[in-house]
Amino acid sequence: MNYKELLNEVTRLLDEFQEDKQCIDSFTEDTARDLKNLSASDQKFIIDTLYGCIMHKKLLDVVVNIFYNHHGKKLFRVDRNLFIVVCYLATFCLDDLGLEHFSRIIKSLDISKMHKFLSFFFNISNLTTHIQREWSHIYDAAVVDNNWITPLLRWCNEMEVLLDQLAQKMGRGNLPKKSPRKNTKPREFDLTQPKARPLPAPEVIPQQDKPKTKPVPTTTHRTPKEPEILDDMKQRNRQKALQILNEANSQQFRCANPQKSEKTQNVISQILQSHDAGLQFDNLYTSGSPATQKINSLPVRLNTTAILREGALYNRQLEEELQRLERLSQGASEPSTFLQWQKEMKEKDLQEELAELERRRLEGRISHEEAVLARERVLERNHHKAQQTKEETAELMRKYAEKRLREEKEMRELVQQVADGHKNSKAAKAKLQEIKQRIVKEVSEHSRELLSQALEEAQAELSRKMELIRQIRAFESVPLVRQKFVNDTETGGHDLLCEMSLAELRERLARLREFEQCELEDRRQRIFQEKQLKEQLLLEQLDNISLRRTLAEQAALRSQEEKRMRNELREAVSRDERVLTLQKTLEQKRQERQKRKTEKNSMKRNEQVLPLTLKSTLNKKQVLEEQHWQELERNLEQQIYGTKLYKK
Repeated sequence: MNYKELLNEVTRLLDEFQEDKQCIDSFTEDTARDLKNLSASDQKFIIDTLYGCIMHKKLLDVVVNIFYNHHGKKLFRVDRNLFIVVCYLATFCLDDLGLEHFSRIIKSLDISKMHKFLSFFFNISNLTTHIQREWSHIYDAAVVDNNWITPLLRWCNEMEVLLDQLAQKMGRGNLPKKSPRKNTKPREFDLTQPKARPLPAPEVIPQQDKPKTKPVPTTTHRTPKEPEILDDMKQRNRQKALQILNEANSQQFRCANPQKSEKTQNVISQILQSHDAGLQFDNLYTSGSPATQKINSLPVRLNTTAILREGALYNRQLEEELQRLERLSQGASEPSTFLQWQKEMKEKDLQEELAELERRRLEGRISHEEAVLARERVLERNHHKAQQTKEETAELMRKYAEKRLREEKEMRELVQQVADGHKNSKAAKAKLQEIKQRIVKEVSEHSRELLSQALEEAQAELSRKMELIRQIRAFESVPLVRQKFVNDTETGGHDLLCEMSLAELRERLARLREFEQCELEDRRQRIFQEKQLKEQLLLEQLDNISLRRTLAEQAALRSQEEKRMRNELREAVSRDERVLTLQKTLEQKRQERQKRKTEKNSMKRNEQVLPLTLKSTLNKKQVLEEQHWQELERNLEQQIYGTKLYKK
């Protein structure tokens, strides 16, 4: 057999195999018995390929499913098992077959299908992404990478040559020849030949006129001219704007000469000087001293809010004055003691703040160490879990292998039991026939009893319905009394707790109206009383305000009188002869002291020499540097103190 027939045979056997109903060993044994007429090499190739495809079905299904997801629209599902066989040969048998035999197998099949599948399967991006990720879900990632992905990547460069050959054959159209089909040759029936009938006259076919259709206008497939016109206009406007801009930048102003003559500048400066001389910004304008006693000629009318606000202000001032007098009477502490206490409290707060900062820093270091320890514990726990998971996986694989061996053993025993059961099939069939007859007899008797019981129940239901219809018709035949007599003192009879008669409802409504009227009168009386109290309070506040204002005016008059008397006394003292004499003496003493000081400085300056001058210059420089550093330290202390106050 050639390669194509061998692969078709493997594909047919894969289509016949049912995984949930057949065992792989028994199926391969039956297949080997059916293929006895083939050669040993062909038989071995078919059995090995079939067994490998079934054993590695999960891996092969992953590749074929991804391939159908990418190119499934142009392929048939019938060719699925063919792609599975090719994928098995490329994955597990390529090293044993070699590239030459594998190329012969591929070229014996449909070239277009094989070109699509091999281009997808030996694509490096597909192997390293989709296929490797899905295979890693079934087996360990290291096993997948070492056993399958790496060998396939090694064959990718050599497969490019085979793909090029397939592409050339597809371009030339050299597809594999199809096997000749045997066409069915029909044979005529042996019937009596009828007499020849005359041919009927042909019917006249009416000629239809051609429809008059208008030709498609030429403007339908022609681009409009408006966009071209707009583009031309934009280009012209842009060129025009650029030209105007260049002219404006290159040419000078021709309307007037901005340079003024010297005479014009002198005249302008004289005008400005005369204008500035007339301005008197430094003069003091006064409207005279204010009046010593202001007379409010126009009374100011106060509203309720202003009266209450001013009264509250006077009351608060009175309370503050009383508190101050009370503190003075109790002998309050001096301000120096309070400042000392405030300084101590600030130092104490600063110490507490520094201690709190140190505590937070230490807590941060401790939390960091705890986080590191927790992370190490988590890593150890994860490592332990991973080790435990690996051990569990190994145990599960061992159990699964034992289970498969046990299932295969049970399947062999079951096959043996079935084979033994075929020997006693006649006795079993007779026994089965007797059992079926007995079951049919029991079922018929039970169904007869159920039918009789259902008939009795239907008869009882029908009689009950007839009685119910008779009662309904009797009720309908009785005449209804539609006249109703209403009694105001009776309830509706609905058996409710809140139920009441019409008379009781009217009485309750009348009492509710009286109660609401009383509440309204009480509210009016209360509002009237509150209004009177408010007016009385406002009058008292006005009396208090007027009294306060009178006292304030009197105090202002007294202070002005005292100030005037002090000024008069100061003027009288300044005009005293003794005071004038003392002032002159003081001025003379000051002038004499200043004169001696200048003479002394001049003498010292004359006695100094050049080295001393250099030394004094250095001393002055050091003094200036010390003063500069002291000033910087003072500013830094003020900034730190201000920052602490802002934080507090």
